[in-house]
Amino acid sequence: MANHKSALKRIRRNEVARLRNKYQHKTTRNAIKKLRETEDKSEAQALYVEVTSMIDKLAKRNIIHDNKASNMKSKLAKFVNTL
Repeated sequence: MANHKSALKRIRRNEVARLRNKYQHKTTRNAIKKLRETEDKSEAQALYVEVTSMIDKLAKRNIIHDNKASNMKSKLAKFVNTL
């Protein structure tokens, strides 16, 4: 167990951040899944804009790596263009 007041606070803050990151990451994964299940091109293009924004936010906050974000966006763009 932590001995310092600051260490206790850090543990609390880390837990809050972990839960927030987990929520944002899961929400983004669900949005990606929804986009992949879409068969209508215009709907997919609208969803693609939202999903790329979500992916960029995850990368900006270091929840996922920048290269992973780029790879995900590239694959989704390829998917949307083939519809």
